[in-house]
Amino acid sequence: MLKINRLRALALLPFVLGMLLSLFITNAKLAEQQQARPYDTGLFKALKWRSIGPYRGGRSAAVTGVASQPYVFYFGATGGGVWKTTDGGANWEVVSDNSVFGTGSVGAIGLSDADPNTIYVGMGESTVRGNVSHGDGMYKSIDAGKTWKKIGLEDTRQIMRVRVHPKNPDIVYVAALGHLFAPNEERGIFRSRDGGRTWQKILYRDNRTGACDLILDPTNPNILYAAFWQVVRKPWTFESGGPGGAIFKSIDGGDTWTEITRNDGLPKGTIGNIGITVSPANPDRVWAIVEAEDGGVFRSDNAGKTWTKVNEERKLRQRAWYYSRIYADTQNAESVYVLNVGFYKSNDGGHTFNPISVPHGDNHDLWIAPNDANRMIEANDGGANVSFNGGRTWTEEDQPTAQFYRVSLDNDFPYHVYGAQQDNSTVRIASRSNNFGITREDWYDVGGGESGWIAPYPRDSEIVFAGSYGGLITRYDHHTGQLRQVDPWPDNPMGHGAVDLKYRFQWNFPILFSPHDPETLYAGANVLFRSTNQGQSWEVISPDLTRNDPTKQAPAGGPITRDNTSIEYYCTIFTVMESPVQKGVIWTGSDDGLVYVTRDAGGHWDNVTPRGMPEWIQINSIDASQFDAGTAYVAATMYKSDDFKPYLYKTNDYGHTWQKITNGIPDGAFTRVVREDPNRRGLLYAGTETGMYVSFDDGANWQSLQLNLPVTPITDLVVHKGQQDLIAATQGRAFWILDDLPVLYQMQNAASAQTAFLYKPEETYRMQAGRSGLLLLEDKTVSTHYA
Repeated sequence: MLKINRLRALALLPFVLGMLLSLFITNAKLAEQQQARPYDTGLFKALKWRSIGPYRGGRSAAVTGVASQPYVFYFGATGGGVWKTTDGGANWEVVSDNSVFGTGSVGAIGLSDADPNTIYVGMGESTVRGNVSHGDGMYKSIDAGKTWKKIGLEDTRQIMRVRVHPKNPDIVYVAALGHLFAPNEERGIFRSRDGGRTWQKILYRDNRTGACDLILDPTNPNILYAAFWQVVRKPWTFESGGPGGAIFKSIDGGDTWTEITRNDGLPKGTIGNIGITVSPANPDRVWAIVEAEDGGVFRSDNAGKTWTKVNEERKLRQRAWYYSRIYADTQNAESVYVLNVGFYKSNDGGHTFNPISVPHGDNHDLWIAPNDANRMIEANDGGANVSFNGGRTWTEEDQPTAQFYRVSLDNDFPYHVYGAQQDNSTVRIASRSNNFGITREDWYDVGGGESGWIAPYPRDSEIVFAGSYGGLITRYDHHTGQLRQVDPWPDNPMGHGAVDLKYRFQWNFPILFSPHDPETLYAGANVLFRSTNQGQSWEVISPDLTRNDPTKQAPAGGPITRDNTSIEYYCTIFTVMESPVQKGVIWTGSDDGLVYVTRDAGGHWDNVTPRGMPEWIQINSIDASQFDAGTAYVAATMYKSDDFKPYLYKTNDYGHTWQKITNGIPDGAFTRVVREDPNRRGLLYAGTETGMYVSFDDGANWQSLQLNLPVTPITDLVVHKGQQDLIAATQGRAFWILDDLPVLYQMQNAASAQTAFLYKPEETYRMQAGRSGLLLLEDKTVSTHYA
């Protein structure tokens, strides 16, 4: 009997074990499924991003004003949205946040004098430089910017002009450049007669040529002039000019058009970028600034029938692809403005131009009041400025619309945030102050230039290493004010293609300190440099870690204007990071799509590029895990090949195998950066072109962490481990900080709570109060001009 019972028990054992195993697997799958579901955003919706500035404007290329309201102006930032002032530029308020806008890059703004409450905005900046951001069509407000509605033309990508009929706000024209990186059909001149409900394409050249300027005759809105530009960008170059370049005229509101490109007096060869304007004081007088071998400023005194070149000075047409903007004075037929690096005015019909002092160089757009030629607003690489006296004096640039490439931190208290602001300088700014706001007194320049990485010295944050284009690195000592150049290789590459150089340093080349040795500094060109004496000497510790394709290293630009500033330098190391867990494990990523790792401080390197990753993709950031030396995360971008999908990858075995981790991030939100939280394993943050995302399961699933953050490109992220803050660098809205990350650390407990859950607060610091500063009012970003 006992034997029989044993046999029965043995016979039942597999069944019991199978049931237990099945129950375990089922419970594990249920737990995995529960974890895989995105958390309810209501669990952390009380978190708020905090803008810290700096309140120093970034690039703007779109401005307008209201003829009947002398203190009302608008400008669009190239990544920072739409802004409005009602007091002549003393204060600015962003009017596009918390609305329907899907992108932050503004290309053009237009309104009608008949109804200044009706505003049209075209997205996608007109300044098509290397860090250009795209748009997503047209938007409209009928209440002076309080609310907005999307009204189509989503695939135009870059909108150069919006013109509204002066007597009928339902008639609107759009000049669309189209896709910058590939051919597409939605480009040319569009017209709506019903306020944007429907659109007609009324003028089209081809799928590689778009409209770059458009003007209505101020005395007869049925007469229009349109300019077309054939331009394309690639990761390693750009081409401005081709057979598609042209000027057209319509005398019936755009129903029919006549090409006037080859009318007597205009350039005969290849044509590039074109700006065009009509004098309101004499509508037969038309000016054009034309990029061509024999280009310059051209004038017609018979409405475009014949032309005369009146000026060919280089100061008016340098980097013509970036500028080529011309504006007629609204009351004097002899006066005309040309915008370039400088701001120029002619009072003799365009024969001679004199500079007008403006707060910032690199000028891109101008609006002059039709009823007062002294009242104007202009856009430049430092924001927007208003003048009421014809340019003798201007308001300051104090909008928080800076464009930053990267962000780094120190360990001070309060800690400082570092970055290089495009078109301006480097910045070290306090993360908070003991006053009521962060003011101009809380930030300063730390050397380097507009494009570089910044690395504060770990032993003393008053010593800062900062990069710039051309491979330049400076060492700045704030104690003494001494600035010393410590480049890895003494060279001046300006004007040369990358193929001419011994070492290829990209515009935004990486520099960083080792997390293990505060005396070890790295810099990336096409090889990796290392210094152990604060830049006094350097050694190369790698072979060429790029594809090194000479066909992609030729001088950039052409066929008319060359432009070699290192923005298009290719086959370079674009990102570097050393493992904080294991000394000597260093990862690099190149802008031509290669990932390398060394496990012996540069003695040997392995190509560990993820299989299936698109060829020639840009490795924008690598994050080495804070918990495991073999784990790393990669964010890559392909948008410069007209692919706007997200690309994120993870490895747990030093790059032998990779997993793509983009579930939950939509197509169109291409990824610039991924970071692991140093305090919580598996908690990841991703910055994309259109917003912020978080993953609570090591990248398996992503969900929005946008909260109150404006729609703006997120270029870099870093977590302050001690203060438990997430800091974001943006391309259009400066720096933002998400405080209170411990809320996210407790998300699993909060989600599983059966009733209410009380979050454990983080440490709080008591600080002195002081003078007033910049404030956030009613959840709106406001900037103030201090007279």
